[in-house]
Amino acid sequence: MNYKQIAKETLEIEANTLLESSKNIGDVFDRAVDIILTCKGKLIVTGVGKSGLIGAKMAATFASTGTPSFFLHPTEALHGDLGMIGKDDVVIAISYSGESEELSSILPHVKRFNTPLIGMTRDKNSTLGKYSDLVIDVVVEKEACPLNIAPTSSTTLTLALGDALAVCLMKARNFQKSDFASFHPGGALGKQLFVKVSDLMRTKDLPTVSADTKVKDAIVKISEGRLGTVLVTDNQNRLLALVSDGDIRRALLSEDFSLEDSVDKYATHNPQTLDDENILASEALVIIEEMKIQLLVVTDKDKKVKGVLHIHTLIEKGIS
Repeated sequence: MNYKQIAKETLEIEANTLLESSKNIGDVFDRAVDIILTCKGKLIVTGVGKSGLIGAKMAATFASTGTPSFFLHPTEALHGDLGMIGKDDVVIAISYSGESEELSSILPHVKRFNTPLIGMTRDKNSTLGKYSDLVIDVVVEKEACPLNIAPTSSTTLTLALGDALAVCLMKARNFQKSDFASFHPGGALGKQLFVKVSDLMRTKDLPTVSADTKVKDAIVKISEGRLGTVLVTDNQNRLLALVSDGDIRRALLSEDFSLEDSVDKYATHNPQTLDDENILASEALVIIEEMKIQLLVVTDKDKKVKGVLHIHTLIEKGIS
């Protein structure tokens, strides 16, 4: 059996379903967006079975992109959760056939409060279609399922239409990256937009030595500091240079190398520093990568050391 060909045909069927639907997007979509935009309450999504799973994902997408939303299961609604629907809310109800028994049971109660109802179904004349203030068509020529039974193309289309609604709402609200990050402070984008150098830099027990420190003593400091580098500072804690374990290894190749030498002899003078600890950690990572360094020393305007930021810390914290 050629599974690759089956997979290809499945994707083609579902892709064609989306393309056909895109040709038939009409004014009803504009009206749906307007209804949700003018909603003073929450956007509630409901559905049963596969439609319910799609609805739960849609509600999560709306909620994370600036539209207060949650998923309500029809069965739970019948047993008390109908009280979660307020007079200022909007409901999106999903049922491919439009005749889901559990969903149909709550529709009269939803309309009793004059709550705007957007139906997503293939049949405008179904129970869901008749109760809805407007219907977004979910019509597919065929399911990708070889039996043309299991919801495949239809669930893909419903999910995509939900995404389209969410994108329209984002555009209408001028929803920006910073807004998205506010809803995802622990995610990758949140870290890029909110985590600052000051949040990650090391400020205590920094390995520092004076310029006249012997190499053998500086090596001990490097080992104790666990940064692979020692900071060379003056008596006012101003940064003069850096010495890494790599600098020491390269120095070993010199015929005149001595552990009794002053560390300043093998130091990197005028190293890259950062005098603003409030910049984003992602921006600091760009500097580190462009300069091909592992350690960025954070100083004040007078070059006094305030802390250090290591590339390993950035990686561990998921900054990219």
